[in-house]
Amino acid sequence: MTVGELIDRLATINPDRIVVMSKDGEGNSKSPLDDMEECTYVAETTWCGETSPEELTPALEGQGFSEDDILKGGEPALCLWPTN
Repeated sequence: MTVGELIDRLATINPDRIVVMSKDGEGNSKSPLDDMEECTYVAETTWCGETSPEELTPALEGQGFSEDDILKGGEPALCLWPTN
């Protein structure tokens, strides 16, 4: 799903609803959405992959990130982070 597709689907939903995320594809356990960030996504399989920051910034370097933490060959993505 792209951000545009998500926006189209969200446009039909009451904006006062809380966003809850499932921890897996089977629907085992749920958690409220806490945050989101733009990132790079590299698929390892059709259902799983890794993310990293899109670029190394001084703020990330201050948090201990290095060029080794930036994935290459991925695609732009939006990562949604659950509360738990």
